[in-house]
Amino acid sequence: MERPRIRARAPLRISFAGGGTDVPPFPAAEGGCVLSATIDRYAYGSLVPRTDRMVTIESVDFKSTAEMRLDEEILCDGSLDLIKAAVRRFGREGTDGYDLVLRSNAPPGSGLGSSSTMMVALTGLLATHHGRVLDDYQTARLAHAIEREDLGITGGMQDQYAATFGGFNFIEFSEQVIVNPLRIKDEIAHELELSLLLCFTGITRDSARVIEDQTRRTRASSGDTLAGLRAQKELAVAMKAALLTGALQEFGELLGEAWTQKKRMSPLISNPRIDELYEIAHNHGALGGKITGAGGGGYILLFCDFTKKHRVIEALEFAGAVITEFAFDTKGLTTWRA
Repeated sequence: MERPRIRARAPLRISFAGGGTDVPPFPAAEGGCVLSATIDRYAYGSLVPRTDRMVTIESVDFKSTAEMRLDEEILCDGSLDLIKAAVRRFGREGTDGYDLVLRSNAPPGSGLGSSSTMMVALTGLLATHHGRVLDDYQTARLAHAIEREDLGITGGMQDQYAATFGGFNFIEFSEQVIVNPLRIKDEIAHELELSLLLCFTGITRDSARVIEDQTRRTRASSGDTLAGLRAQKELAVAMKAALLTGALQEFGELLGEAWTQKKRMSPLISNPRIDELYEIAHNHGALGGKITGAGGGGYILLFCDFTKKHRVIEALEFAGAVITEFAFDTKGLTTWRA
């Protein structure tokens, strides 16, 4: 008899403004907010139950495998620790083993929240397998706790909530996280899709290093860092209004301002290659743009008038960058049985 399979899919996100204001200690001190949307790039997972107490893991992204026995202590030893920590958090009681296969549409370190999105997909898989019914807030909080508390990985809170809820969201961070779904008219979303593109810098990076520098500067009350974070909050609010009303020319200009302010938060956020590609895009018609994640590499999100977009793409490809277009995804975490 064929064993029932559990599948999960969670969408990656692009962040328009507010990134960094979700990273402690800033939210507790001043409150943070992020404007983001999920796109048609995903973290995928598959779980097949076993009849013994073994758990096998295959990470396609890291080209790595691992196995463990549920009758033994699960140790996080530097190999696939995110996955092992999730298995450990859900516990070893009342379950036989299972085979996990995980992969995503974006490389780790891409700036699209791939690691946290994978944790959301994995949380959905394991919750379904263990018969735990979690709402969206519980799922996002649990995925965040495994990554930030159990493993102590430095980072913010936006990615887990964006991937779980899906769609366009204005997310607020203080003592609690509040996700405000935005009702974007179809014609505005379609026009925004036509106006945006992703430019891969060719650099993958460890976001924790950038975030640790930003956090250190925030704790030290660095004037530039705090000014950049406060400006990010204001820009997230302004860009939300521009998006809801369809003022996309203004939205594109504010995206560029969000990049200017983001660079104030840490000198590690940009580098000569990012600056070069941004300048090329701007010189060929891009109205604005910014790095999609913590910085230091990954993808640059660019806003261009559709009639000039092809020129921007040609110039960036000539410079050696990889360009991709995308569509928005309005659904968050999805799990099903196959």
